[in-house]
Amino acid sequence: MEIKVLGTGCVGCKALYATVEQVVKELALEAEVTKEEDLMKIMEYNVMTLPALVVDGKVVAKGKLSAKEVKDVLTK
Repeated sequence: MEIKVLGTGCVGCKALYATVEQVVKELALEAEVTKEEDLMKIMEYNVMTLPALVVDGKVVAKGKLSAKEVKDVLTK
């Protein structure tokens, strides 16, 4: 599983990245978690709200997410 957190480095983006890493660890998921801060690359995903969560190339969530919401998204 490839997970990307899209964001420009704001507090919310950093918080989502930390939450995703924590949830991946808790669930013992085999996943590569990366941060994408390059605005040109972020625009390729056609998102207007940041942070955004991308799983295997698909945008699955936008905006601030709790740990429970991240778990729900990653276990679907």
